[in-house]
Amino acid sequence: MDERVRYNDFSGFLAAHFPYKVQKISINAGFTCPNRDGTKGYGGCTYCNNQTFNPAYCHTEKPVGQQVREGVAFFSRKYPKMKYLAYFQAYTNTYAGLEELKRMYEEALEVENVVGLVIGTRPDCMPDSLLDYLERLNRQTFLIVEYGIESTDNRTLKRINRGHTFECTADAVRKTAQRKILTGGHVILGLPGESGRQIIAQAETISELPLNTLKLHQLQLVKGTRMAHEYAEHPEEFHLYKADEYIDLTIDYLEHLRPDIVIERFISQSPKELLIAPDWGLKNYEFTERIKKRMKERDSWQGKHYKNRIQ
Repeated sequence: MDERVRYNDFSGFLAAHFPYKVQKISINAGFTCPNRDGTKGYGGCTYCNNQTFNPAYCHTEKPVGQQVREGVAFFSRKYPKMKYLAYFQAYTNTYAGLEELKRMYEEALEVENVVGLVIGTRPDCMPDSLLDYLERLNRQTFLIVEYGIESTDNRTLKRINRGHTFECTADAVRKTAQRKILTGGHVILGLPGESGRQIIAQAETISELPLNTLKLHQLQLVKGTRMAHEYAEHPEEFHLYKADEYIDLTIDYLEHLRPDIVIERFISQSPKELLIAPDWGLKNYEFTERIKKRMKERDSWQGKHYKNRIQ
């Protein structure tokens, strides 16, 4: 098999939707989360420090439109013909009243050369009234709703203080996909308590959801998080993957994943000043090239063992 088709990549997905190059512009619209403000709990997810998400132009005191315009200006100096997707990324970007959400989304879409939205959120923060609106918006512009799934194991979700179950996730993903809205997911590989076998089995469970896109991220321990404190007290409860080990785990995962799911990324990169471990010293593109090389060595491809259940 040719290495160019060993997995379903995000650049190909975007090329199928747009006749020009597009770039995400991250936005911090000042949202919080229901497991931070006391609705579901306090403290947020144990691994989360949202300082790891935000570029320099993302400041909550700036209106959404200003953040997007500054992001466009940042990229357009180098890529004058680029178009943009406004990416509501930090915290839970559906966690507000419907009219406030509509105002922010539409403000982003009014910026010149913005051709769509990506909205990151939690599966327990998607009321039917908002889905009704997003269904209408989806007929007018490009739209992806991206859910933080993180794990399919309810024990893990409880341990990391997610405040919802996997059943909640599955319900939200199905309801969104039923509205013909492109639906994405985000999972973390290497959460405490999950073995390699359990992680690979997760791919089969994820494949049963009507997802269009998926982000895979390695577990990172970040300063200022509850998980960092847990690691300092009980490091034996964590398995922090070395880069080559994680590459093989990721390929095993891909082999058991539905082949039409688009893989948006394999790793995340926290700022060096916040990262405790693991520090692989690899950029996203460098890691991707190593994935491709290793897949070729293994004669591997996405879906190679799909529906070959891991017991």
